[in-house]
Amino acid sequence: MNTPLSTGPAGTARQPTVALALGAGGAKGLAHIGVIEELEAQGYRIAAIAGSSMGALIGGIHATGKLGVYRDWVCSLAKFDVLRLVDWTFSGGGLIKGEKIIETLRALVGDVLIEELPLAFTAVAVDIDREREVWLSRGSLFDAIRASIAIPTVFRPHHIDGRRLVDGGLLNPLPVTPLIREQADYLMAVSVDGAAVEAAPAPPAEAETDGTPGYRQRIGTFIGRLMPHGGNGDAPREPGALELLTQAMDLMQANLARLRLSAYEPDLLIQLPRNMASPYEFYRARELIELGRLQAREALAHWPPHAATSS
Repeated sequence: MNTPLSTGPAGTARQPTVALALGAGGAKGLAHIGVIEELEAQGYRIAAIAGSSMGALIGGIHATGKLGVYRDWVCSLAKFDVLRLVDWTFSGGGLIKGEKIIETLRALVGDVLIEELPLAFTAVAVDIDREREVWLSRGSLFDAIRASIAIPTVFRPHHIDGRRLVDGGLLNPLPVTPLIREQADYLMAVSVDGAAVEAAPAPPAEAETDGTPGYRQRIGTFIGRLMPHGGNGDAPREPGALELLTQAMDLMQANLARLRLSAYEPDLLIQLPRNMASPYEFYRARELIELGRLQAREALAHWPPHAATSS
């Protein structure tokens, strides 16, 4: 493998640095893990991260040095493990409180102040009342992450300093900006809202392992009202509310990301198709991480950096 080199003081070689913009996308954003691991395997050092929604979650956890811990945990999740992390509610502006998943991650990774992280990190959220994006680069890491992932109507908004904050992907799903470009040799962006490709066959149904059929039946009935209805093969069906919301968010974010990229082009764009998974398929973590790794490897293979390379 060739390792990229940059020139340091007195002509010495040093590890090139990357400012990384990580896009929104729910479970699709697990591909960011594979991208980060591939960048580091190829000799790049990540010096700054700006993330929106799932990009903020993955980027923030990487900044703590605990991405491997999170990766192993999320790869162990089955479908109903994901459901057990959901704290349903019917008040406060969202279907999900979001407290259970954030407290689980706090226990797993440990919370820190963003300004004490070893690299520059920013989580992008949206102040829904003032109608503008907010860049969170100080304070509790998991407060910032919780605000950035607050998908409207799905998660309750998160309050920080009197502001009602929601998902950063609402206005800025791919936070490429000169502000982070100045902090590294290269600006790279990872989008999981790329052009759709022909859908792959659905994975086989997961084996029944839980011994609580009553609980599963109740959850299944509730989810059935939100997710798509209808049958098999070519039989027509109407989308459920959650599927329709997901489709609308995907379309909005893909178009907003294109506008951002046209305004400020990164040195390298690593792009994955928006239909590679639904935003809620966290149980497909291993597959999605590997897709990110392979896409990063291919993009880097066709992108010789301006710096010299050495075997």
